[in-house]
Amino acid sequence: MFFKNIHTRIKIVILITVFLFLVIIGKVFYIQVIDYNKLNDYATSLWSRNLPLAANRGIIYDRNGVELAGNITTTSLVLIPNQISDKEKVARDLAEILNVEYDEMYKHVSKKTSIERVHPEGRNLSYEIADKINNLGYDGVYLVKEAKRNYPYDTLLSHTIGFVGIDNQGLSGLELIYDDYLTGSDGSIKYFSDAKGNSLSMSQIYEQPQSGVNMTLTINYELQEALERELDVAVSEYNPDQALGIAMDPDTGEILAIASRPDFSPSNYQNYTTEEINRNLPIWMTYEPGSTFKIITLAASLEEKIVDLQNDSFFDGGAVTVGGATLHCWKAGGHGEQSYLEAVENSCNPSCELEIPRQAKKPLKIKGKTKFHQSL
Repeated sequence: MFFKNIHTRIKIVILITVFLFLVIIGKVFYIQVIDYNKLNDYATSLWSRNLPLAANRGIIYDRNGVELAGNITTTSLVLIPNQISDKEKVARDLAEILNVEYDEMYKHVSKKTSIERVHPEGRNLSYEIADKINNLGYDGVYLVKEAKRNYPYDTLLSHTIGFVGIDNQGLSGLELIYDDYLTGSDGSIKYFSDAKGNSLSMSQIYEQPQSGVNMTLTINYELQEALERELDVAVSEYNPDQALGIAMDPDTGEILAIASRPDFSPSNYQNYTTEEINRNLPIWMTYEPGSTFKIITLAASLEEKIVDLQNDSFFDGGAVTVGGATLHCWKAGGHGEQSYLEAVENSCNPSCELEIPRQAKKPLKIKGKTKFHQSL
């Protein structure tokens, strides 16, 4: 009985040992095979660093290839705090060049992070300032190239094109609507350092940024420029609260030019009110065509020979009901009996709304499609 119990205990120990070995082998398999990529990324992140390289945003052209929104190359300041030995001196010199407070710059150079982007003071630096920083020759102080959005014609087509933020993200207009297409893929310069941030003698890896997708508009730059110029003349002469204009290809419906006043400069959008930068008046506002539409219904009626300007007449009693709505004439009491020619001359609202005579029973067809009917 005693030996039997010993054998049972040995079997239990052996089973437990085998089970533990299987658990260890399973864990090793999971680490080496299944979770390898994740753990490898963690390990690489301990000694691999990336200096970001911003991608160029897609260019916006007019229909003839004129660049309406492009990019210019600028320089930005990036710090690697662990590589900066004399933080006080570096902070003092950089603060003097960038014209910022010492305490603010010291926060950047002493921050507990692998890479510190000096924002916004160190963004979009001029060549002169970039040269001064580069001549310092400090370890841990890097200048990286960035792409800044550029609008070569400034306010031209500003409401339609829109603008971008400091990180080149679309904030308004086409820049916002097509941001996913216009935004490229950033690249980087990958270098290697130890846990203390000291650079290792390993080759750097350059990952080229990918530019965004270019966009071509139906806009014709020359027509757009002419429209903008005429709007400026109108505003200067009449000082209206608002002004707008659209030029369209009647055969295709393509917008060739579109503009409104007040406008703004996309490169300096911070200097304008929300109403000025967000209200593209030809699209944003609702307008009643009024008397300008009367010529359209009249022309359609004449083309179909449904109306005789001289012989057909209409009695204007001052108002008419169309589709449940009452339309009043601008003249109290109306114009009375008048021919259709007189109705147009008088800009008579009821008669011009009822361009088709009451005795006309057939619908008015234009190019085979019913466009107007007696009920109009």
